[in-house]
Amino acid sequence: MKNLILAYKRARKGKTKKLYVKEFEENLAYNIKILHNELKNQTYKPKLLKTFILRDPKTRKISKSDFRDRIVHHALINIIEPIFDKLFIYDSCANRIGKGNLFAIKRFEKFLRKISKNGKIKGWFNNNQIKGYCLKADIKHYFQEINNNLLIKILQRKIKDNKTIQLIKKILSNQKIENNQLKIKNYIKGMPLGNLTSQFFANLYLNELDYFIKHKLKVKYYLRYVDDFVLLHNSKEQLKILKLRIIHFLNNQLKLELHPDKSKIISLSKGVDFVGFKIFYHHKRLRKRNIKNIFVIIKKYKKEEISKEKLLEIFQGWKTYARWANSFKLIRRLEMEINKYQ
Repeated sequence: MKNLILAYKRARKGKTKKLYVKEFEENLAYNIKILHNELKNQTYKPKLLKTFILRDPKTRKISKSDFRDRIVHHALINIIEPIFDKLFIYDSCANRIGKGNLFAIKRFEKFLRKISKNGKIKGWFNNNQIKGYCLKADIKHYFQEINNNLLIKILQRKIKDNKTIQLIKKILSNQKIENNQLKIKNYIKGMPLGNLTSQFFANLYLNELDYFIKHKLKVKYYLRYVDDFVLLHNSKEQLKILKLRIIHFLNNQLKLELHPDKSKIISLSKGVDFVGFKIFYHHKRLRKRNIKNIFVIIKKYKKEEISKEKLLEIFQGWKTYARWANSFKLIRRLEMEINKYQ
């Protein structure tokens, strides 16, 4: 019960004004008690997912769970995350306490300096050009292709309690609506994009890849952020060999594929796109789509499609993010643009 109450508090964080939260809280003690009994008696069933399309910048189908189901997700993660998180490699950066985008950027820059230093010692450092290469890789349709049977086997290495495993299976095989018809199926592949549990399971699934790259291939400079990962090395030929071995491992062990267009070996001197920034040796740039997004928001404000309060809220968050890059002039320009319409 204590865990459920903690899960409820975490699920409502930042959403206290939402109608569905207020409705749940009208009979809070009763609703928590019912949920507790359902989980205890194994009669709990998740409600239908609500899906919507998000285009930012690519088209993605986001699945939204009912609020009571989100409480269950938090309750589950409260228990199992500490068990597995200590097994994750240091440079698995997404959805972990003390990690995230900024951590990933700092680690990438550290690796970049190490590679460049090595290049300088070997006499490759001429005319201030940065030598070294990066394998920038992306898993094709990652959330859609995760094999749930393999995921359960990974979970069972540490979770011996069958009731917990059955709960996880219910979450993974949730009911879905397609073409206005209810279809109930034990989905072997795929997880809904948007669930807290999906974020955790996605990290856990690719922990297998992390161990292969770090411990089998002995790659020193490797970082992963969900399904985006980078390997840095002085040798382009060595990265080609590593890429082939990674492709083979993903295909045979995890039933996944590298994205053919988004998985390339790039010269570090040309900059590398990673976690929202294009990272060079001496500076970082925001991705063009991130700049375009804030201009779209300002345009909506000019057309009175959003309020000044909403604009400032969005801009403040964007500015905090943008400051990680060398974007002082851009921020000043946007501030002046917004001030013109006060």
